[in-house]
Amino acid sequence: MAINAAEEETIESLKKWWDENGKQLMLAVVVVVGGYGSWTLWQGSKTASSDAASDLYEEVLGLAINEQTGTINDEDAAQIIALATELRQDHSSTIYARYSALFSAQQQVMAGDLDAAQETLRWITENPLTGLFVEQDEGLMLTANLRLGRVLLANGDNDGALAVVSSLAPKTFEAGYAELQGDVYVAMGRTVEARESYLAAQQAGSSSEGLRMKLDNLSEDS
Repeated sequence: MAINAAEEETIESLKKWWDENGKQLMLAVVVVVGGYGSWTLWQGSKTASSDAASDLYEEVLGLAINEQTGTINDEDAAQIIALATELRQDHSSTIYARYSALFSAQQQVMAGDLDAAQETLRWITENPLTGLFVEQDEGLMLTANLRLGRVLLANGDNDGALAVVSSLAPKTFEAGYAELQGDVYVAMGRTVEARESYLAAQQAGSSSEGLRMKLDNLSEDS
């Protein structure tokens, strides 16, 4: 069938358009396809990393179960720290690395290595999970900061401990933060502020015997 003038004009227009835009179109296709491929590979790599991190964390939990009964031994404690270190080094972008770090810091405290525990807890507090599809675990960060404050206080860094507990809105952790703040004030000799903090801890819901004893001790010292 013969091509009429209108068809020829259309073909010529398409040829002209292709000459002017074809390369850019192909480049766009390559970019989109390549981007999708890269996204797929990244997702696959991320899933594999998350699975590996999950397996390591399960090992940490398996060892930490003994801790709950008070029967954890030195070998298990060392293994918890080693696994947490591996997670921190090889899977630092996962939540498992952060939760395992809490277990690691606890073992370091029990071993009397407060400097190591401080470093571990600071890693958690200074490296919150971030990302487009990542929801920050507020409870984890508050727990890590609370424990960091306790470690700093035990290590003689009263000012550092006070800075930690005073820099955050504790929310559901208010009782724990207020009591720790009271402990710091006691260490500083600021008894009036210590009593106020302990009372705030009680008002926030703490009814522990230890807190009551701290308040009684302050009354006796007055």
